[in-house]
Amino acid sequence: MKKGKPRRQHEATAERDTMRPEYDFSGAVRGVTAARYAKGTNVVVVDPEVLDVFPNSGAVNEALRALAPVLRRRQTARRRKKVA
Repeated sequence: MKKGKPRRQHEATAERDTMRPEYDFSGAVRGVTAARYAKGTNVVVVDPEVLDVFPNSGAVNEALRALAPVLRRRQTARRRKKVA
């Protein structure tokens, strides 16, 4: 069985700093905005079949705002049936 090249060559490449100088994160704090971002954001994946109808988040929000009153009335009607 032949042995491959020593791992040292690969390790040296992996440890090399490839960060550009203009991206200086030395004073950054990890996760400082993550909670605030997660609080106001819901990520939804739109099926490729409907991308022509919903090309961006504005189109999705517009459709959901139009549909929301109908769904709210429906939920209220269901709750009334359960109580009665």
